[in-house]
Amino acid sequence: MSVLVFGKTGQVATELQKYEGVIAVGRDVADLSNPKSVSDVIMNSPVRAVINAAAHTAVDKAESEEDLANIVNGDAPKEMAIACHKKGIPFVHISTDYVFDGSGEKPWRPTDPTGPLGVYGRSKLRGEDAIRLVGGNHAILRTSWVYSAHGNNFVKTMLRLGADREQLSIVCDQIGGPTSAAGIAKACMKIAQTLQMSPEKAGTYHYSGAPAVNWANFARFIFEQSGLSVDVKDILAIDFPVPAPRPENSRLDCSSTEEVFGIKQENWRESLARVLLELRD
Repeated sequence: MSVLVFGKTGQVATELQKYEGVIAVGRDVADLSNPKSVSDVIMNSPVRAVINAAAHTAVDKAESEEDLANIVNGDAPKEMAIACHKKGIPFVHISTDYVFDGSGEKPWRPTDPTGPLGVYGRSKLRGEDAIRLVGGNHAILRTSWVYSAHGNNFVKTMLRLGADREQLSIVCDQIGGPTSAAGIAKACMKIAQTLQMSPEKAGTYHYSGAPAVNWANFARFIFEQSGLSVDVKDILAIDFPVPAPRPENSRLDCSSTEEVFGIKQENWRESLARVLLELRD
């Protein structure tokens, strides 16, 4: 299946390019800060589906770049949805757990009320709302805590810091599901293929790794599997101030994704092992 992917060097986009038929475009071809350019690319591409794996993902930086975040994460996906609707092809858009306020302890369902805490989450919700308003054959796939052997992510940061330090203080009161970029890419491809034959399955879905874990324990497992001797000290998020607030509860209920598309949650321990092996190689 020929698929146009927005994003070229990001974690998920890198994994998507391993699939046959994927055409990935970067900022040099489609600059998301100029939404009209993304529409033109879709209209002029003979593809059968579009996946948006590009976004303004610098959560803290977004606090001082709200206009840019709204354009890239909100207006550009809207133009993608409009173009895909005109062409009658599926559109898969990757979103985030940051659209929720992070309260409680239950996994968030796709139908739960949203309430983003910062600019990044609000801009991503802006994109979601615009896509739903356009309608068409689309799927919004929310995910969380993305990691891979590529780009910048928590796993690679821990490996870098753990190689030089004997002790690290890691937040323990934020809980979620670490998710491999490879897993997200596979889910996006399966959803795009399914929507081609079954457009009635359009909607909003969740996909993340399992089981739920806090950042500190996730770090401990990374060090254990990497053979690094690092003492992890639990700290509260309030003791590690950052410009943008993070959700305390990033658990995602992925049951509807499995029911509709047959996509099961990955065990992040197993996918992490594959990423660590890739990094060693």
